[in-house]
Amino acid sequence: MGAQRIFGLTVMLSAVMAPAFAQAPKPGTLESYKDWTIGCDNRNRCEAVSLLPEGGDWPDSPVMLGISRDADAAADPEIRVSRDAKGRETLDFLIDGRKVASAVSVDGEASLQGPQASALAIAMARGGGMEIRSGGKRIDQPSLAGSAAALRYMDARQGRAGTMAALVATGPLARSAVRPAPAIPSIRRAIIPAGTAPPALWREELTAIGAFTGCAGEMKDAASPPDLHRLSKTETLILVPCGAGAYNFTSVPVIATGIPGRRAFRFASFDYPPGWSEDASHPMLVNAGWAPQTSTLQSYAKGRGLGDCGGSESYVWDGTRFRLVEASAMGECRGAWHWITTWSARVVE
Repeated sequence: MGAQRIFGLTVMLSAVMAPAFAQAPKPGTLESYKDWTIGCDNRNRCEAVSLLPEGGDWPDSPVMLGISRDADAAADPEIRVSRDAKGRETLDFLIDGRKVASAVSVDGEASLQGPQASALAIAMARGGGMEIRSGGKRIDQPSLAGSAAALRYMDARQGRAGTMAALVATGPLARSAVRPAPAIPSIRRAIIPAGTAPPALWREELTAIGAFTGCAGEMKDAASPPDLHRLSKTETLILVPCGAGAYNFTSVPVIATGIPGRRAFRFASFDYPPGWSEDASHPMLVNAGWAPQTSTLQSYAKGRGLGDCGGSESYVWDGTRFRLVEASAMGECRGAWHWITTWSARVVE
C-alpha cells in the first residue's frame, strides 16, 4: 500500500491480515438445544453447558453443569459442577428421583470422571428431571431439556455414533472404531526482549495515529493514552483506545517502527480477525491485555455486564503476526459463566 504524510510523519497503510495460508484457524461454532448449548474445537473436544431458564426467573444460587469429552477412543466424559458457595460439601445427583452419582464440592466447584461421569451423563440424556442435593436438601433442579440432543451432537462430532463409546447414539461397534482426534497445530512464539518501556508518543505522533486509526475522537475522551509495548528491538505494539462502554473497552492494535518522533505505523496482522474487527483492514480488540512473558495478546468481549455470554481470543506473536492459540465463546446470555472452547493450539519456544 502507499504512504501518506500527516504532520510530517510517514504513516504506512497495510492490511490487518497476512496472506492466506494452508491451515488458517477455523474456530468451531455453537449449537443450542432448548436449555443446553454445545460446541467443539479444532481437536473435536466438545463441551455441553447447561443454561438457566429463559426470562430471568433464576434461583438464588443456581448450579451450572458442564459435560466435556476429548476426542479419542479412550476418552470418557467429565462432568463439572459450579455454583456460588463456600466450604466443603457432598453433592448427590438424582435423575427422576433415583440417586445416580455423588461428588465432593469445594467452594462450589466439583467434578465427576470415569464410570460415574458416564453413568450420570447417560442418565441425564434419558431422564425427565434432575435434582442436586446437599445434606439431603435440594439446592437446584437443572433442566435436562435439550441435554440428549446436545450429547447426540457430541457423539456425532467425535465419530462415536454407532459405537459402544457413545453416550446417546450407541451401537454395536467397539471403541476402537472411534476416529482419532485431529492433530493440534503448533505455533512458535517470538521471545519478547527485556528492556525499558518504549518512549511515549510525541504530540505529532498522537495526531497521526489518531487519523490513521480513525480513533482521534475516542482518544480525546479516553481515560488513558495509547498503551505501548515492546515487541522487538525495532517494533512496538500500540493499543490505541477507540471507544468505551459500561463493560467493554475497544482498542486498535498498531505496530510502530522507526525512531521516536518519526515513527511509522501499520495495523497489526492477525491470522484470524480479533474481537470486533470491522473488516480485514481494521482490527479491533475488546478489553485487550498484553502479557510479554508469554508473547500473548488477549481480546475479551462481554455480551453484557454479567459476563455470561460473549467471546474471547488469545494470540501469540510469532515475530510477524499474531497467531490464534485459543478461542472461546458463549452465545446464550442465560447464566452460563463457563465459555466453551472453540479453538486451541500448542505454543512452542
